[in-house]
Amino acid sequence: MKVYLDLAVLLNFLVDFLLLMGANRLCGYPMAPGRAAAAAALGGIYAGVCLIPSFRFMGNLFWRLVSLAVMAAVAFGRNRSALRRGVLFVFLSMALGGIALGLGTGGFASLAAAAGGVCLLCVVGFRGKAGGRAYVTVKITSGGKTRVLTALRDTGNTLRDPMTGQAVLVAGADVAWDLFGLTREELKTPIETITAGRVPGLRLIPYRAVGQPGGMLLAVRVEGVVIDGQKAGDLVAFAPQILDGGKTYQALAGGVL
Repeated sequence: MKVYLDLAVLLNFLVDFLLLMGANRLCGYPMAPGRAAAAAALGGIYAGVCLIPSFRFMGNLFWRLVSLAVMAAVAFGRNRSALRRGVLFVFLSMALGGIALGLGTGGFASLAAAAGGVCLLCVVGFRGKAGGRAYVTVKITSGGKTRVLTALRDTGNTLRDPMTGQAVLVAGADVAWDLFGLTREELKTPIETITAGRVPGLRLIPYRAVGQPGGMLLAVRVEGVVIDGQKAGDLVAFAPQILDGGKTYQALAGGVL
């Protein structure tokens, strides 16, 4: 049986691309097609290299694990959620293998269609929320600086500016430090921080949380907030702590969506 190297590379690229995007959505993250394409390209090249007689040794378990780790780092980043999404990607790949076995065919079109079906199931069937949480990509631009971060889509977050009714994005203390040099101590004492006048443009946003007394958050208008590619206002409030302990998300998006 002849194996065409270019077709093998293309097939692996398409399959990996669809499964990587499906893994993202199944965990509640944006599909990130750019990163998924870069990781899938590496997977396609690896599959092609394994077909070259001099490099067939790279098809063993060790090199397969190395390739999967590199693909996960490229597609999902280097955070704690990357491991979970990487493991899910492996399981989706195994599920695709089972589907192909059940269909009794390993043709180019059938495998690509099956991968597309798995991806569609992750996006539509589970609505990207099988993990119980949904995340969005947020870009905050202020003073020429742009911070790209992950926000938890929190439908219970209805924080709004009491003067204008505009929805407010809530970011963690680490974001406040990166963009404005605000310390956690300053965020904990918002009135004193505004009075000191070290950072211009600060204002107060009242908030209430379940099981906690109400209070005030420091907030500031920025040049723009973009959520999943769409402009979502320009007002950001800062919590006095690092959200989620710096593990998965750095902001809360609810009313801004």
